[in-house]
Amino acid sequence: MTSTPQDVLGSTTRELGATYDLAMLDLDGVVYLGADPVPGAADALRQAREGGIHLAYITNNASRPALAVAKKLREMDMPELADEDVVTAGQAVAHLVADALPAGSAVLVVGGEGLRVPLEERGLRCVASLDDGPSAVVQGFHGDIGWAHLAEAAYAIQSGLPWYVSNTDLTVPTPRGIAPGNGSLVQAVRNATGAEPIVAGKPERALFDETLARVGGRKPLMVGDRLDTDIDGAINAGIDSLVVLTGVSSLAEVAAARPGHRPTFVSADLRGLVEVHREVQVAGDGRARCGAAVAEVHDGVIGLVGGEAGSTDALRAVVALAWDAADRSDVQVVLDGTLDT
Repeated sequence: MTSTPQDVLGSTTRELGATYDLAMLDLDGVVYLGADPVPGAADALRQAREGGIHLAYITNNASRPALAVAKKLREMDMPELADEDVVTAGQAVAHLVADALPAGSAVLVVGGEGLRVPLEERGLRCVASLDDGPSAVVQGFHGDIGWAHLAEAAYAIQSGLPWYVSNTDLTVPTPRGIAPGNGSLVQAVRNATGAEPIVAGKPERALFDETLARVGGRKPLMVGDRLDTDIDGAINAGIDSLVVLTGVSSLAEVAAARPGHRPTFVSADLRGLVEVHREVQVAGDGRARCGAAVAEVHDGVIGLVGGEAGSTDALRAVVALAWDAADRSDVQVVLDGTLDT
């Protein structure tokens, strides 16, 4: 296997899942969308698991405890998993806070059970007001957070308390569309205080380190739908990555990714874990070939002239050609409208 995620697509000679020993699977936009599983996700993961790779389910979303997430995954008929196979940014941020504060310290929590449970498991005491004498502010996403919670966090931070957050995703994918994420709420507190938080979730390292500590794995692969968190986070942690197109980042965004922010692999969905990612041949005449798929660029527009649209081979040809064209000329190409759905 070759892999240089900052420059060109990696390739494999066998199924992708057989090349790594651990898949770190983002949840929202990868495994499920809100209350519904991504179509085909359970079958693809079952095939990958049967091929020998271990599956860890990791999420920046700290709205629910890991046990509740594991229950949801089982109800969706995901492959057999242990409770410890689910790792949340709530657990990662709780670890950071517990390392920084004496045992039994009070912390002001802006969030739900997904924060409270891991904080209490780490021996910290959760409070809701600055009047309760907290030693830090910990913020994570929950749908019930309102102005009063954000204001209390702002008052506490302005008093000099350290500020920890589970993640800074500006948006979250839902079945109805893209909605504001924890990062949007964090930005409101940032606007009020001018402070910068300590972040546990992707693209920072803490969630990756927490996952490896809990699950193990010597050759992990990050699987995500967001370039700005999943893929950048994997690059920051020195981990190879697969981006899937079932969530936030589109094919056009992947094709436009600059060096240093590019995934190692790309596929339409989790079926990419059980496919061979063939080497892409990029010619100097504006053409790229991957298996039976052929992509061409004309007048700055990339189109598919051979192969099955949406297949992994086709996506790889298109992305590799876009990256090559941009790197050669520093001019951003665009995709034919039929490619990016």
